[in-house]
Amino acid sequence: MSGTLMAAEIASQPGCWRQAGTLAAANTGWLPAPGTRVAIVGCGTSWFIGQAYAALRESAGLGETDAFAASEFPAGRGYDHVLALSRSGTTTEVHTLLAKLRGQVKTTAITGVPAAIADAADAIVDLSAVDERSVVQTRFATTALAMLRAHLGEDLTGVIAQAEEVLAAPLPAELTEAEQISFLGTGWSVGIANEAALKFREACLLWTESYPAWDYRHGPISISEPGRVTWMFGRAPAGLADDVRRAGGTFVESGLDPLADLVRAQLVAGAMARRKGLDPDSPRSLTRSVVLT
Repeated sequence: MSGTLMAAEIASQPGCWRQAGTLAAANTGWLPAPGTRVAIVGCGTSWFIGQAYAALRESAGLGETDAFAASEFPAGRGYDHVLALSRSGTTTEVHTLLAKLRGQVKTTAITGVPAAIADAADAIVDLSAVDERSVVQTRFATTALAMLRAHLGEDLTGVIAQAEEVLAAPLPAELTEAEQISFLGTGWSVGIANEAALKFREACLLWTESYPAWDYRHGPISISEPGRVTWMFGRAPAGLADDVRRAGGTFVESGLDPLADLVRAQLVAGAMARRKGLDPDSPRSLTRSVVLT
């Protein structure tokens, strides 16, 4: 993956996250206030980052928070504030939803291209400094989540240090040579697991799945066998690692903050793409934004 846009953008993430506190402070008026009922919407990566934020905000006691694919927003449900996360600012489903919500609820778009969506939302959070050239999203999405975590009052110093350690460490062959990976999470890391699985499908065409960790025993564990990996973001339920190993699979649990561990997943996806001779900057059948006519 060395030399690709994706590789450079992955490596830049700790530096991008250092801006999270400043970004959060600069946009406090346009990010959800404590006690408000909030929905965050997006497509693909943006939806999964939204899932992580929603779980974090609600578990912090700051208000009921839901995450939806933009196309599946429940019509008629009342919210005080809707956040739309869109790197390109051009995603059709996001624009369609914002048009429906205009004048009914406060809306904020978090984007890497403000001009593309400025007229669609009440306010814009400008993340153009961390926009990307690779089709496969990495730093834009993680920086958006870092900013939202900072706005929730989290100190990201330790997470940034962990990401730097991940970037400096070699990747184990059991990961880069896996034939299949199932990603698991609990709470907010379920969204991270969903995002990791998507990165592998996009960048290296690998068969991946993602589940809440407690649900993995309810059927999906049946695919675990030698050559396949079950990758846990955060702390695994008691006994799950042993269950996977008894089935012959490899169980991975790093102890890292899930956001830092996502960086490791991005690196593995890039390494697999390189081994397969694929270009993660221009994945098969994908474009930077889905714009429908």
